[in-house]
Amino acid sequence: MKVIKAPEMLIDGKSVFLAGSIEMGVAENWQNKVERLLSKTDVVIFNPRRDDWDSTWIQSIDNPQFLEQVVWELTAMEKANVIAMYFDPSTKSPISLLELGLFARSNKMIVCCPDGFWRKGNVDIVCAKYGISQAETLDELIQSIIQKLN
Repeated sequence: MKVIKAPEMLIDGKSVFLAGSIEMGVAENWQNKVERLLSKTDVVIFNPRRDDWDSTWIQSIDNPQFLEQVVWELTAMEKANVIAMYFDPSTKSPISLLELGLFARSNKMIVCCPDGFWRKGNVDIVCAKYGISQAETLDELIQSIIQKLN
């Protein structure tokens, strides 16, 4: 397993993008759990949880660091074989909802949206309409990633 974090250069190989809740200080660091449980697999993980993220960055196309982050994420999702998306019920995750819409027709998504997420109904309907498989738990999401990569 190889982990590529934003804004590192993306590489080729069987890959999964870890989309979903990141809200620093609110969302659990579920990406670490996925990395740990996939550590013995032959996969490249694209993890957008940037080690040097600065919450004071202005979220504007005119901010080079912010632009780099968003473009990296979009490019990594396009490149990935699988997009695994987790909605942490303690978050709002508006960007994850946007990304769900952008990639719903890609046929490479797996979604975990536990009870309690504020827009679970919307997520469930989008997944049903576009044939996106859903996992009930984070552990099931990880098993689904392995199955989809094989």
